[in-house]
Amino acid sequence: MTQTTPGGPEIWIRGPVGAADTSDNISTEQSQTFTQREVHATATASGEAAFSWMNAHGGAGASTLTAVFGGFDCGGRWPETATGESGKILLVARTHASGLQAVSQVLDMIRRDEQPSGVTLQAVVLVADAPGRLPPELARRIKVIGSVTAVHRIPWMPDWRMGNLSGPAPRGASALSKLLTSQ
Repeated sequence: MTQTTPGGPEIWIRGPVGAADTSDNISTEQSQTFTQREVHATATASGEAAFSWMNAHGGAGASTLTAVFGGFDCGGRWPETATGESGKILLVARTHASGLQAVSQVLDMIRRDEQPSGVTLQAVVLVADAPGRLPPELARRIKVIGSVTAVHRIPWMPDWRMGNLSGPAPRGASALSKLLTSQ
């Protein structure tokens, strides 16, 4: 099969290739949400973010949740409390099998006390990987995770998939919202 697209098979690459015009995809305000996460951070009296979102795996959704709820986006690394990042982490994962396995691995690290000093897990936040109900096997795995720590579920959000993060917090996330405002 011959590729006619210059530069190769971009269909297999996530995100823009080269200098992309984002005007058709997302607004300038939405793109700044992802590049200036600290601007939207919920701050404590000392000026640091009240909590940090940490991805259990790539693409879990910490950046999106930071844009919607505030806080600090650590990406896939532990927060650096010495630099003012909050050590209160919300571990983020998708609800697919590999996402739940990644959560289990991080929870095991915490059980063995291998996280940096000053870092404490507040809850696991599971973001739906698809619309609809979970298969029973995945629901059982979530129940096991819930026996170890608090678990908050974020339902499938079609608007988020299209880059629209301006709407209200998802229905069913009220317990998570209460946790975040109590920080």
